[in-house]
Amino acid sequence: MQQIRSQVTERDGLFELEAGSDVLDSPRYNHDMAPTKVRERTWNKWHITALWVGMSICVPTYTLGGVLTAYFGLTVGEALLAILFANVIVLIPLTLNAFPGTKYGIPFPVLLRSSFGILGSNVPCLIRALVACGWFGIQTMFGGLAIHLFLGSVFEGWKSLGGTGEVIGFMIFWALNLWVVIRGAESIKWLETLSAPLLVAVGIGLLVWAMPNVSMTELLAIPPKRPEGASVVSYFAAGLTAMVGFWATLSLNIPDFSRYAKSQKDQILGQIFGLPLTMFLFASLGVIMTAASVKLVGVTVSDPVSLIGHIQSPVWVAVAMALIIIATLSTNTAANIVSPTNDFQNIAPKVINRTKAVLLTGLVGLLLMGHELLKKLGLIVSDVSLETVYSNWLLGYSSLLGPIAGIMVVDYFLIKKQQLDLAGLYRDDVYPAWNWAGFLAFGVPVVLTLLSLGSDAFSWFYSYGWFTGSALGGIIYYGLCVMRAQPSVVKSAV
Repeated sequence: MQQIRSQVTERDGLFELEAGSDVLDSPRYNHDMAPTKVRERTWNKWHITALWVGMSICVPTYTLGGVLTAYFGLTVGEALLAILFANVIVLIPLTLNAFPGTKYGIPFPVLLRSSFGILGSNVPCLIRALVACGWFGIQTMFGGLAIHLFLGSVFEGWKSLGGTGEVIGFMIFWALNLWVVIRGAESIKWLETLSAPLLVAVGIGLLVWAMPNVSMTELLAIPPKRPEGASVVSYFAAGLTAMVGFWATLSLNIPDFSRYAKSQKDQILGQIFGLPLTMFLFASLGVIMTAASVKLVGVTVSDPVSLIGHIQSPVWVAVAMALIIIATLSTNTAANIVSPTNDFQNIAPKVINRTKAVLLTGLVGLLLMGHELLKKLGLIVSDVSLETVYSNWLLGYSSLLGPIAGIMVVDYFLIKKQQLDLAGLYRDDVYPAWNWAGFLAFGVPVVLTLLSLGSDAFSWFYSYGWFTGSALGGIIYYGLCVMRAQPSVVKSAV
């Protein structure tokens, strides 16, 4: 006989929901969005470390140093410091927002129901989902190019396909990503654990190949591309904001992964071990490889896929491309598909299950890359480059996501005092449908950011968007909640 009321139990600080008909019959619940059982929380600190190694070692990370030197006017040394500092900074919201995921076993969209409302949570969810779908398309483009070069190294005739071969590679890689995520969290855990040591080996191999062809002294002495005599502070701060923006998305939806952690200690140590150093070292490798590329292959090449494609040995190209494919797959599945899959389910959990949500994510990502794919097929001509879109996104979207991160942290730690009504997050009778405090706290920083684009005096508000947005969003949210005397503690079980 099915119990009517849900029960919440605690085991060593981890909460578990025994769902009754009040939750099972709710339109806000499905099996994929349900809190993980304690027995399902199997990821230890090394699994989470592997997750971050797998996500960090990717083509965009490799190109970060070049982005900071070319677009943000930093020297190589300044660029690498900005990357290191940014990833230490982003550890703070990553770790804090991971706490409720580990404690209650809930994914990102369900956690947002506390701060934005049961229905209102869909707004920040869809903002996050759209960004992830865009990144999914960009990463799939890199993965598709790797597949094209791999097939070209194995089958001589494949090279003649040119852009068409790249589009075919894109579609193969696109399908492979969707297949991994449809198989579930254990499949992702297995992929990340397997790929992490392989990716470290690839980085070491590339470094050994490049180091004899580059002088670190000369590299660090290259003058910055900014006006002579200009203060480094504003340029460094803008670059730092952009680098924080690189993982601004994951600082929101980290509960999608921390819900599988064995303990808070595991999620904290795993993130500390896996993120800052990996990002710094692989971005450093990108700077070194780009500098060495002239001597290695005769031209300056800023991404590893194209660089390896210049190698004359088909065997080494095939091996390297296979590893690049694994690297991009491990990043794309975890960083860019898991979140929108949960976000789309949150719209209508009874209608959209995980498989449908994964396919929807794939479709949106495909449409967002439609312009680039048509260019490769020769059907349109355009000067808009993928690199330009990529570098502009880093700063732009971080300004939008910062307030959400601040609101989430303040809501959980200061307003709710780390106490959530677990069953109530899946029903309509505990939390409001729309929490207008969350929307006001989100809207004000976003409006100010947009207004600052047209004002030289307030351009700093946009340039430092993640920091200004997260701080202002959190402060406004706290003030609004205190003003309306919202109860600070909600019963943990009903």
